[in-house]
Amino acid sequence: MARPCAVVGIGQTLYRRQLDVSLEGLVREAALRALEDADMTFADIDAVVIGKAPDALEAVMMPELSLADALGAVGKPIHRVHTAGSVGASTAITGVTMIESGRYDRVLVVCYEKQSEGNATWALSGGRSGGQGAGGTFAPWIRSYISRSNAPEYIGWMVAVKDRQNALKNPYAHLRIEDISIDKVKESPMLWEPLHFLESCPSSDGAAAVVLGSEEVARRCPQKPAWVIAHAKRTEFSSFPGRDTVKPQAGVDCSAALYAKAGITNPVEQIDCAELYVPFSWYEPMWLEGHDITPEGEGWQLTEKGDTEIGGRFPVNPSGGVLSSNPIGASGVIRCLEAANQVRGTAGEYQVDGARVALGHAYGGAAQYFAMWLVSSELQPSF
Repeated sequence: MARPCAVVGIGQTLYRRQLDVSLEGLVREAALRALEDADMTFADIDAVVIGKAPDALEAVMMPELSLADALGAVGKPIHRVHTAGSVGASTAITGVTMIESGRYDRVLVVCYEKQSEGNATWALSGGRSGGQGAGGTFAPWIRSYISRSNAPEYIGWMVAVKDRQNALKNPYAHLRIEDISIDKVKESPMLWEPLHFLESCPSSDGAAAVVLGSEEVARRCPQKPAWVIAHAKRTEFSSFPGRDTVKPQAGVDCSAALYAKAGITNPVEQIDCAELYVPFSWYEPMWLEGHDITPEGEGWQLTEKGDTEIGGRFPVNPSGGVLSSNPIGASGVIRCLEAANQVRGTAGEYQVDGARVALGHAYGGAAQYFAMWLVSSELQPSF
């Protein structure tokens, strides 16, 4: 049986200008904040796991080697994880499995992206024509979802307003738009039909870190731990005949495995809040359905009713989500650590009252990689 594992330290950094900090400084600052939160130093860490999106984004190859000094990893095991945009959550789960194995007691997980030193649109594009990018890939699938579900056009605008209002409560949010409104989103430029500019994520420079510990370590740490009660990863090919790009089977399988491990039979009632990877507004209702949180055709209804707002029935992205901060390689671990913040009671102004169980989620590639974890304020929650 796997050993229990908990989040015992959390740290984030966010910079808006390239010259504010070096790449090494970016990751080290996040790591130091997580270590301070756990009342540890680099000397206490047994192993380090680093995650980021494609190396082409900054053109720094094998960053696990060049960043070893900055992360106190010289002479220690240091591992690299890469699963496209889902990499942050995949990296966090890799750290959990290292604790669960019994080989390590304290693992530092660090993920980052410094997009001001790269070109995300170029790095994520394909084909001879060049620059379609992520939005150009996902927009047709979003349009298919709208057609399939008969969702009204304003649902995407509602998600954008909600997440950007939540971001105003988060000091680590990149985009902070004080006067956000449905009309402002609707009137913003159309980037990829049906996605407007304000329904799309930014390109951010940022890093995030978590310190993971065994049960014995967690019991001794000063902060309340967030127990990792279940995790799952699933992958499918990006293209094959009959592939459902609106509700990918790998996403269905990933969530099913996650819920089975935790003993969850009714996610919308048994999970108190979720940090879902929503780089474009319509992916909130799409993932509510894609991970069987709601039945098909009802995800957008949860959004329309206001149930995904802080204080609603099933709050989604109380931190502001990927729509408000998107250092790609770190975005997934931010979803995981923000879920941990909720069950630790350390989310500050965007804290969900009574949050006991929270979901952290990420997806990547052509909606083909999925990584999810459930964290709880209790080691063995009852459902």
